[in-house]
Amino acid sequence: MKRVFSGVQPTGNIHIGNYLGALRQFVELQEENECIYCIVDLHSITVPQDPKELRKHILDVAALYLAIGIDPKKSIVFVQSDVSGHAELSWILTCNSYTGELSRMTQFKDKSKGKESAPTGLFTYPILMAADILLYDTDIVPVGNDQKQHIEICRDIAMRVNNKYKDTFVIPDGRFLKSGARIMSLDDPTSKMSKSAENIHSRISLLDEDSKIKKSIMRATTDSDGEIRFDPENKPGVSNLLSIYSAFSGESIDDIVAKYADCGYGDFKKDLVGITQEAVAPIKQNFNEIRESDELKAILRDGAEKANTIAEKTMKRVKDHFGLGF
Repeated sequence: MKRVFSGVQPTGNIHIGNYLGALRQFVELQEENECIYCIVDLHSITVPQDPKELRKHILDVAALYLAIGIDPKKSIVFVQSDVSGHAELSWILTCNSYTGELSRMTQFKDKSKGKESAPTGLFTYPILMAADILLYDTDIVPVGNDQKQHIEICRDIAMRVNNKYKDTFVIPDGRFLKSGARIMSLDDPTSKMSKSAENIHSRISLLDEDSKIKKSIMRATTDSDGEIRFDPENKPGVSNLLSIYSAFSGESIDDIVAKYADCGYGDFKKDLVGITQEAVAPIKQNFNEIRESDELKAILRDGAEKANTIAEKTMKRVKDHFGLGF
């Protein structure tokens, strides 16, 4: 079996872009692979966090993992900071990476743009992500297309170490989405849907009330020509809504376009509201049952123990190869 690793930050509510872009893959992959899914809380503190809110969001994300169908009997689910190997391996990899390659990372350039200085953690974020992946001898990393550069630097560092210390790391492969599956912001369809956007109607969170889902979709940016067709370049708003409709309904975009050939945006959006509400309803129900249960923390403790067993074997091999300890 191939080993799969991925993680989600516990910041803000997970939205349908996260779900359709990555989390739904997590559920599919656990059927034929050995899967390890992490709540990456160490990554979240690259920006200031309220401690109480962070702990709440950690449990929220863990509950959502289970609510969407991740089975702790098939997959390991745990919190990143509960396994010390992540931080330990991150330092070793930092000593084998270069400021030049880190300064070229698009995410760092975007987040530090216009600032005189930026947190060091933001700069070294890709190294911690590489440590997350390499710590578990990962074969496959299911992530969105925006993470390609991070997977590339992870592979580069792993190969660099392997060239000096043979067979230290497994070289992972990214499992990326098809371009048509990327979900964009509802108010600015030229930008990716984001948890941190100021406008709450730019996104639909998995735990949103039906009234909020309806309002966000009905307000979604389209255009003035009234024609429903898939054309991301010239009709990004309508194309984005078609992608959401297709992803949740299972219908092809061509079939959806044909269905609404003689309809306006209003009818199309109303139907999309119902489809979206229906798709997230079981997730919300499962979440509410799991979130306050004693079982949730027990699953995370058990997951951390299993993850630690794997991580310790990797760290022993890494330390042996680097000559650390005695």
